[in-house]
Amino acid sequence: MGTHILIIQGHPDFGASHLCHALAAAYAEGALAAGHTVETVEPARLSFPLLASASEWQEGTVPPGLLPAQQAFGRAGHIVLVYPLWLGDMPALLKGFLEQVLRPGFALTVSPRNPLKSGMLGGRSARVIVTMGMPAFVYRWFFRSHSVKSLKRNILNFVGIAPVATTIIGVTGMTPARVERWCTHMRRLGVQAK
Repeated sequence: MGTHILIIQGHPDFGASHLCHALAAAYAEGALAAGHTVETVEPARLSFPLLASASEWQEGTVPPGLLPAQQAFGRAGHIVLVYPLWLGDMPALLKGFLEQVLRPGFALTVSPRNPLKSGMLGGRSARVIVTMGMPAFVYRWFFRSHSVKSLKRNILNFVGIAPVATTIIGVTGMTPARVERWCTHMRRLGVQAK
């Protein structure tokens, strides 16, 4: 029996084809070929407001347009987030999406005794795939992968999702042959649901 995989295509521009779209499609292709089930959510195609207060996040409800995405999180055994690095972090639209979907009562216990053990999405793993306009080693070495570490620790691990693997791709000098090599790698990861 295969794994139920949720792919979150986090590129905010859905009007053009980007490397993120090709990588997500290749991952899905490999996963489906191996007998896994795949759901894909593209926040850029959804309409939702950004949160403006802590009380709105803690006491509000998920917008109706995002309820299917929240339910997809609930079904998933493995979650794949694909996005470009913008201004050193995930695009604001993706962050806003995660804030809306990963609410108390769904992703976190409402009144945790221990906030570090409040995650309700345990039993799920994740892979974070990030593209960027600098060499990946520069992001890892000079910038210490700060935003990816923050996503893992402060969002995914906090709601119980672990382990979280990462793939960081620098697009500097990207050729069609390199794109195909990366897509082949994504298909392999999809086959393994990793």
